[in-house]
Amino acid sequence: MTGPTTKDSRAEQACWEEKSQGRTGSFEVGLDLPAPANLRATPGVGHVRLSWDPVRGAAGYVVQQTGPDGKTAIVEHGGSDVAAVPGTQFACTGLEDGAEYSFSVAAVAGAGQPPGKWSARESCSVSRGDPGSVKVGIDASAVTGRTRRVWAMMGSERLSQLLLGVDEHGHDIGAEFFEALRTAHDDLGAKWVRAHAILHDDLGVVRRDETGRLAFDFSKVDSVYDRLLEIGLRPVVELSFMPAALASDPQKTVFTYHAIVSPPTDWGEWHSLVRALARHLVERYGLEEVAKWPFEVWNEPNLSVFWSGTLEQYLRLYDESAHALKSVDGALQVGGPSSAAGEWVEALVTHAKDTSAPLDFVSTHTYGNQPLDLRPTLARHGYEALPVYWTEWGVGSTHFGPVHDSVMGAPFLLEGYNTVQDRVDALSHWVVSDHFEELGRPPRLFHDGFGLLTVGNLRKPRYWAAHLAAHQGNERLSGELGGDGAGVLVGASPTRHANRSLDLLLWNGTVNAALMAGDARLDRRVIVCLSGLSAPRYRATLARVDRNHSNIVTQLPSDVAWPDPATWNRLRAADVLDEETLGDIVPDRGSARVELFLPMPGVARLRLTKA
Repeated sequence: MTGPTTKDSRAEQACWEEKSQGRTGSFEVGLDLPAPANLRATPGVGHVRLSWDPVRGAAGYVVQQTGPDGKTAIVEHGGSDVAAVPGTQFACTGLEDGAEYSFSVAAVAGAGQPPGKWSARESCSVSRGDPGSVKVGIDASAVTGRTRRVWAMMGSERLSQLLLGVDEHGHDIGAEFFEALRTAHDDLGAKWVRAHAILHDDLGVVRRDETGRLAFDFSKVDSVYDRLLEIGLRPVVELSFMPAALASDPQKTVFTYHAIVSPPTDWGEWHSLVRALARHLVERYGLEEVAKWPFEVWNEPNLSVFWSGTLEQYLRLYDESAHALKSVDGALQVGGPSSAAGEWVEALVTHAKDTSAPLDFVSTHTYGNQPLDLRPTLARHGYEALPVYWTEWGVGSTHFGPVHDSVMGAPFLLEGYNTVQDRVDALSHWVVSDHFEELGRPPRLFHDGFGLLTVGNLRKPRYWAAHLAAHQGNERLSGELGGDGAGVLVGASPTRHANRSLDLLLWNGTVNAALMAGDARLDRRVIVCLSGLSAPRYRATLARVDRNHSNIVTQLPSDVAWPDPATWNRLRAADVLDEETLGDIVPDRGSARVELFLPMPGVARLRLTKA
């Protein structure tokens, strides 16, 4: 099996970027949202903090920036697929010291929707000098809620990789991929895995006999699902791609494994396939088990590279799939639109409301940004309580993009998990492993792949962020942030464990991918003030993820594509979370104070355990 060279990878990527811009169709919501009120621009060191009042019905907000050259543009974060941000405050970064900028903000009803009315403009310059310290106040006795473990769903390359053997670099793809999934379950708390192409012809699900009649064979599907269940994982069954026997145009394909993206020739045959698959899974694994598996209809049909039909044909595909599943048992879960960049959610819920089509959850994707708030969209159509699954989400959408192996992904993950706590049921990082083949096999160890884990299962910086999130407490604690960059650069998540030990996750990051290597102006000192401590003494440890800590990528020279055996041994020995003991903390009347340095990008976890 031969992977592409770096030059080949760049050419593939350029071709892919051009293809993936095409849209299958759009859906206009038609809402005229008012301008956000009370826009405030506050100077900060290395950034400008913007804040504004929320707009009813908004899924997010776009920021318009005019620079010292007089040019005005919407802030697009250096490569994200959605410009809008979900909250009502934002840090504009990458700005010149001493230059004046002006800003305006508009609400959007959803991804792909035009901005509403623009706010009044506010002007501001970046501050210079010492930013002072960010102060984090934590009350260890005040529980505000439960941690929602939205990372329990993870993304994965197609599961047929479990059946592959050794590549030309000596890596057993199937075995390493299996161990990556096991690690995601055992260490990161993954419970569901969402993967492409369970209906791809490499699993042999459909063929025609000599009379032209369809014959179904799910034995290879069983073999990969059996492996998942062996680990303790459940599949999100992405109903894709089109088997050649059913496809109206088998020549329309995507990826190096030629997944067919055309609609079926006969809609009844697609219905029969989905029904036969569902019936088989229920018979093999039991209804009680399969009823816990979300069935997601297709993958990113709003991109023409993934769906050569129209929006109307996708809705037909959805209807046939949903009714086929429900004909087996009404307890089976079905949803979509599994769209790119947050689009088509309104189209599907509008269709479901108008036609009474089954809809048990909504799913969509975004990259390079935090997920928009879909709750206003669902509420407009009476689906307020519907589960929301972001089945693909990551720090960047570009194959072989340098942001993937950078430290920037670590604070990005923690900010995302924190941002969606009250409005999302699953935020699925795409993907677990660098054993990934959309544009070919990995050309080198650190090739800026989508995985949390490398080929060979070394842990990248953002793996450690996911690890820290998974190992925090279940009780969320009261916390306050103040200072230059607090809440827009520096974030915090304080939690308490059942044994009364405390975790404080801290991160310093921006969605501006141009700053993936850092910006010294955004580094911060942090003062943590703890109150409500009940024990007389605590043992304190500090785990860190930044350029110089928990960053395996720096351990291999950039001119080395694949390590030799001795280097592999050295890398595996270095593949640990950087953690140090700070010594014991003795609270004074239940209070204590800890100071630390937090670079941008960077993550820290302060853990206090009763001594």
